[in-house]
Amino acid sequence: MDIITTLTWRQKVRSHDVEGIRELTAKTQVFSEEEIGVAGELIECNLQKGDVSGYHFLFAEYDNHTIGYSCFGPIPFTHKRFDLYWIAVDPHFQHQGVGKNVLSRTEQYIRDVGGLHIYTETSSRVEYVKTRDFYHRNGYRQMAEFSNFYRDGDDKLVYCKYL
Repeated sequence: MDIITTLTWRQKVRSHDVEGIRELTAKTQVFSEEEIGVAGELIECNLQKGDVSGYHFLFAEYDNHTIGYSCFGPIPFTHKRFDLYWIAVDPHFQHQGVGKNVLSRTEQYIRDVGGLHIYTETSSRVEYVKTRDFYHRNGYRQMAEFSNFYRDGDDKLVYCKYL
C-alpha cells in the first residue's frame, strides 16, 4: 500500500504534539537531548501565542499518529524569506516519500503566503549525511558554511531553495 495516499495532514497544533514531537525527534537518533527539548518548546510557544509566535507547523499523520512534521516561519526583517527550522520523519516511515511530501507541502504553504526563499541549516557531522543528501535531492543548494560553528569539527551548513 502507498503510505502517502493514506496520510492525513494538519497545521493546527494540539497540546499532545509537545510530547509527540519530542518522541518522534528522539526516534530519529540524530538530535541531541537539548534539540529534542527545543522541538517541544517551539510547539509550546505556538500553543501559547498562535501564529504570532512565528512558528508554523505541518503534521503528517498515519493511523492518528504523527509520523512526520515540519516547523517553519518567516525570517524577521527579511522580504518573503522563510526558515525551515525542523523536518523529521519517524524512522519506520522513512524512504517511503513521507519526508519529500512534508517538504513539498511546506514549500507550497510558504509559496501560498508569498514566500520566495526557504533557508535551512544543518550540521556537517556524519549523522547528518542523509539530511544533507535529502536537501540536495529536493533542490536545495548549500549557500554557506561556518567552520567549527556548533563545536570544534562541527560546521554549520546553510541551504537555500528559491521558490
